[in-house]
Amino acid sequence: MRRPLVAGNWKLHKTIAEAVALADELKEGIADVTDVDIVVAPVFTALAAVGKALEGSSIALAGQNCYPEAKGAFTGEVSPSLLKDAGCRYVIVGHSERRRIFTESDAFINLKVKAVTAEGLNAILCVGETLEERNDEKTFDILTDQIKNGLQGISAEMMRQVIIAYEPVWAIGTGRNATPAQAQEVHCFLRRLLGEICGANTADQLRILYGGSVKADNADELLSQRDIDGALVGGASLRAADFLPIVRHRLK
Repeated sequence: MRRPLVAGNWKLHKTIAEAVALADELKEGIADVTDVDIVVAPVFTALAAVGKALEGSSIALAGQNCYPEAKGAFTGEVSPSLLKDAGCRYVIVGHSERRRIFTESDAFINLKVKAVTAEGLNAILCVGETLEERNDEKTFDILTDQIKNGLQGISAEMMRQVIIAYEPVWAIGTGRNATPAQAQEVHCFLRRLLGEICGANTADQLRILYGGSVKADNADELLSQRDIDGALVGGASLRAADFLPIVRHRLK
């Protein structure tokens, strides 16, 4: 059985004090949760403080992004080694907002996956199609390109440090989400595709998360699907009252 993972991507929200307050609430609220991996991704400026607040808990820290070089003249960027130094165990790469707003290519995202895994961290690689691409029946073509290009040169051994997050772009922050059946169909396709790339055994162990307007009232049905191994949560991760029911869905 694949161990579920629920990650909260706080995006560009919360001061250090606000982030620490939320971390304290989450730490208290998951004290009895033992069968789910929990990850939070604050803004860079709050990472160290949140990491300290989470000490003694099972909640892991993630960076929302990284630059694939370890050091150098790259003003404004943060490397995987610096994220590790701040206490991170995970790094989100290829989020649709990075692809869309910052025009990051599959090739550039691939460099990030390599840099993150080389540093001994876990990469949460995001993939997903736009509404136009779905309407044009290009979903599987888009996902195939994103997966194959994003994982180019990643060995089966390194794949143990990779988590895939399927986030249909049309469902992010829109209040819409894929139906459980739609999400399962795509997750099943991704697992088969990953089996072709890195072998069936590796693909069967690899966790694939769903992201896209995941909330407490739809988490149970989504996360009960056979090939959905957890969630990458956006807006609902900004309040403990919204995030904790998603984390605790298995305890109901």
